[in-house]
Amino acid sequence: MSYRITEACEACGTCKDACPNDAIIEGDIYKIDAEKCAECGACVEECPTGAIVEE
Repeated sequence: MSYRITEACEACGTCKDACPNDAIIEGDIYKIDAEKCAECGACVEECPTGAIVEE
């Protein structure tokens, strides 16, 4: 399982703060660095807009 951040992202930084592996890349819409992501789901649980989905 892997995760993707959709266009619903508001770049609030909540997912970045929640990620234990520093796998979130900042931008207008945040992205997930697949090489760093441990697929723990911490970002999914914390995202206030539901912008992070499983692929």
